[in-house]
Amino acid sequence: MADKVAICAVAQTKYSPDRRDSHEGELAYEAIKQVLEETGLKLSDIDSAVTSSQDFWDGRTISSMNLQEYVGAHLSHEDKVAEDSINAVFCAMAQILSGHVGITLVSTHMKESQTEKALVENASFDPIFLRNLGLDNLSAGALQAKRYMYKYGITPEQCAKVAVKNRGNAKNNPNALESMDITVEDVFGSKMLSSPIRQLDTKPIADGACAIILANAKTAKKLTKKPVYIKGVSNCYETHYLGDRDLADCDALTKAAKKAYKMAGIKNPAREIDVAEISEEFTYQELLWMEGLGFCGRGEAGRMIDSGRTKLGGKLPVNPSGGMLSGVPNGVAGADRVAECVHQLRGNAGNRQVKGAKLALAHGMTGICGQHQCVMILGKK
Repeated sequence: MADKVAICAVAQTKYSPDRRDSHEGELAYEAIKQVLEETGLKLSDIDSAVTSSQDFWDGRTISSMNLQEYVGAHLSHEDKVAEDSINAVFCAMAQILSGHVGITLVSTHMKESQTEKALVENASFDPIFLRNLGLDNLSAGALQAKRYMYKYGITPEQCAKVAVKNRGNAKNNPNALESMDITVEDVFGSKMLSSPIRQLDTKPIADGACAIILANAKTAKKLTKKPVYIKGVSNCYETHYLGDRDLADCDALTKAAKKAYKMAGIKNPAREIDVAEISEEFTYQELLWMEGLGFCGRGEAGRMIDSGRTKLGGKLPVNPSGGMLSGVPNGVAGADRVAECVHQLRGNAGNRQVKGAKLALAHGMTGICGQHQCVMILGKK
């Protein structure tokens, strides 16, 4: 059994509002090609592939069949993860820890532009009681935002500051789709989509892909001079029905985070973590997830964003890449967060670099109102 798992290479495509020019496999291979070139590997050198895609988004059953030839899985081993792609990285880690696999390729893609987002999201609801209500991520997110803001006194201004921060950070990210200098007033002036969520409170439709190569520690040293190690990881599910949980809290994230911290030997995440990449489809989620991750107490994230602590250059930078709000497809987001953490720990994040970053947190979520949560801790040693 392997004792340590390292990330050897990461690559992302430039995120785009419409990649109809590319088949899903071709889009995925844009990132795959980069990690192969970086490590000097061929697809035939890969022991296993883990793909992350979703049938509804790809418009076909067994959506990973579109990827087989691009990940080298013909007459070989491929596993598919239909949840957020950080779970594909988790799966790849488990394969290597088993001792049966030495090198694993993770590939994730999503083309949000080729279908109606609300229809796909509606299909994730219970077909008897909830689907007929027409709910999607936006309308359910509005319910969660209202409850969170009411219970803890979070203000629209504090949510808007997340949009200002992250879209400003995205100006330093060459892969970002939507980067801009905006103000809180600009957020308030954007179209109301579902109260209290406005246009600039949510991420844009995006197409793109991400690829990651993992290996056991011994092999990783042969593939890269800058391996990044997975120090802790855990995931957890909430109950499906929205009425069965208090949407102002995120117990699944809290449980997943605590397990990941324990595995990584972290006792005070707010002080020990140098940089965090959090998946936030809507602005309120960055605040709520920061509380679930233990960066502050319940209801304190609004004051945390007010303090400037989460800005690039602050004590705990959150989403220096621009996060999902800068335009990352939902299913790709978790792996993209991992890739961004790897860039930070390697010191090659360019103008978005967090100085001296040694310990990073990547976060991914799946499902309505963050039903499924995954937390991964990455380190240089």
